[in-house]
Amino acid sequence: MTHSAASLRTSPPPGELPAQRRWLVLAVLSTSLLLCGIDLTVLHAAVPSMSLDLRPSSAGLLWIVDVYSLTLAALLVTCGTLGDRIGRKRMVLGGFALFGLASAAAGLSSSTAQLIASRVVLGIGAAMIMASTVAIIRVVFSDSRERAVAIGIWTAAHSVGATIGPLVGGLVTEQWGWGAAFLINVPIALAIFVVGAWIIPESRNPRPRRWDLASVALSVTGLAAVVYALKRAGEHVGLSTVIVVTAVAGVALLYLFVRRQRRLTEPLLDFSLFSDRVFYTATVCVIGCFGSYVALLFFLTQWLQQVGGFTPVHAGLALMPLAAANAAGATTAPWVSARLGNRWALTGALGAFAAAMALLALLGDTGAYPALVAPLLMAGYGAGVVMTLGADSIMAAADPDRSGEAAAIQETSFELGAGLGVAVLGTVLTVTYRIGFPDTPELVASAREAAKESFSSAEAAASSLDPSAAGQVLDAARAAYDQGFTTVALCTAAVLALTASLAATLLRPRPAKV
Repeated sequence: MTHSAASLRTSPPPGELPAQRRWLVLAVLSTSLLLCGIDLTVLHAAVPSMSLDLRPSSAGLLWIVDVYSLTLAALLVTCGTLGDRIGRKRMVLGGFALFGLASAAAGLSSSTAQLIASRVVLGIGAAMIMASTVAIIRVVFSDSRERAVAIGIWTAAHSVGATIGPLVGGLVTEQWGWGAAFLINVPIALAIFVVGAWIIPESRNPRPRRWDLASVALSVTGLAAVVYALKRAGEHVGLSTVIVVTAVAGVALLYLFVRRQRRLTEPLLDFSLFSDRVFYTATVCVIGCFGSYVALLFFLTQWLQQVGGFTPVHAGLALMPLAAANAAGATTAPWVSARLGNRWALTGALGAFAAAMALLALLGDTGAYPALVAPLLMAGYGAGVVMTLGADSIMAAADPDRSGEAAAIQETSFELGAGLGVAVLGTVLTVTYRIGFPDTPELVASAREAAKESFSSAEAAASSLDPSAAGQVLDAARAAYDQGFTTVALCTAAVLALTASLAATLLRPRPAKV
């Protein structure tokens, strides 16, 4: 998404398209972003059904869920640079095609490895789509007021998709099975491809930035190594030589990536922007908030189904107060900021989100859903305010001629937050589940160890027992998962409270120049 001011002076000339076609272009791009957002969370409600079929380990399950967002985050900037060079329409259409093919592969997967690989390709397709769409919108909408509305609609499409993903996943899973959560993308992606090929104008940067393969390799490999080590540590509840070496290697690669970006005249990701206190604080707020929000969507959906016995559809519907409050927070964020200022609006919203997570941990009971509604409303509203104001603060802190670089970091922070949120908190839940799983004399030692890997493994182990013993094993698994969810909620509350304190401290106004 690294689009400098020069990259927007492309042909066809801005404003050349008639009004009807301009808004058709926006409809195509927004629909594609809606799909990308849905795919971020669509699997959440389908996880129990999918787990019974594929039997993934706890680490395998986390890879299935968040490898999509991690791949997307790692490749956004790269695909934006390539789109500037080869043509943004060509990049977007290639993304539509790849997204559709990967969706078909994911829906027809018969193993954990196949599904993970399909999700990686889905992330690549989504990165190709998302990377060039802002530049296309800026080329198509020459009027500043129209462009502001268009970018607002485009941004909202991804957030709405991520929020309704669990409900969509629940509806199709109950009707046709978990694979349908992906297969529904195929005809939509095909339709978008056909319409997009006809309606989207081509544009490219006449002076494209240099594409640095070494930077791409360092960032992708380093991020993958760190996340792999994190997941392995959670799966084995401890450290090993392989885990430590992988983690150290990953951190070293990421360090080399940052160092290389600072030395390049045309970096893949411009880290000099982080010298601005407001910029890096707002970025931290976005990563922490969106990561916590996506993780909440995932773990809450599993908790309601596995501990509370909700069906996939009912679990998706149970998240609607969270979704509605999130939309309200995003909509009213400018009003809140106008009255409190960005600093205290962000601080208060993060604090409300933290308080909501603490309430979920202390009062949460899947058997008494009405008690969950108030914390869900608080969490959704606070997250909506932070996502809007955080993104706005990132863009406002950068000079206008560096808006492309700022937009790249802004969108990467959202996707990176989503991937890391599920990875880190998923590891916390896995460790807590394994430690909290009580002794079950009904199971032999090998079956007990298998049951400690995940809730679906416990269900598989219980299926070979008589009803009474199976019930005891499942009760033990539910208690351990419930304890894991409580721990995750408390950890999230602590992270959000720390982020709120950072916002209050570091977002203070700059001293006036004399």
